[in-house]
Amino acid sequence: MEIGSKAPDFTLQDTEGEEVTLSDFEEKVNVVVLFFPLAFSNTCTNELCTARDNMKLYNSLDAKIIGISVDSFFCLREFKKSENLNFTLLSDFNKQVSTKYNALYDDYYGMKGVSKRASFVVDKQGTIRFQEILDDSSELPNFKAIQKTLSDLS
Repeated sequence: MEIGSKAPDFTLQDTEGEEVTLSDFEEKVNVVVLFFPLAFSNTCTNELCTARDNMKLYNSLDAKIIGISVDSFFCLREFKKSENLNFTLLSDFNKQVSTKYNALYDDYYGMKGVSKRASFVVDKQGTIRFQEILDDSSELPNFKAIQKTLSDLS
C-alpha cells in the first residue's frame, strides 16, 4: 500500500461484538487506524493511553481513532474497560485485516500471526494519507506526524 492509495476496507467486531466497517466513516470523519500487538502489554497500553489522553485534539481534527489487535473482542473489552479507553477497539482475531495492511508478524516471541505496531491515517474519501509500520514493537507510533497529517486535512 502506498500513501494516496485507497485504504483496504474491512469489517471487524468491536468490544461489544458489533460489526464496524471502515468505509462507513467515509464522507464523515478522518480515521486513525492503530494496529497494536497485544492488549495489556506495556508498550501497547502506553500507546493507547496516549491516544486516549489526546482525544480532545483528535476530535478537534475531525478524526476517529480505531485500535486493532488479534486479541479476541472479549479480551479487548476488558482492556478497554481497565484503561478507560474512549475509542473503538476491534478484534482482528482471524488476522485478515492485519494481513491486508502488511501489519502482521510471522513470528512474535514464538507466537504466530500477531499484529505489528502500525498506524494509518485514512481521510474522509477513504484514501491513505499517512502510514507507519514498525518492525520494533517497543517503538511508539509517530503521533506528531499523525497529528500533522490530520491538521493538514482540516
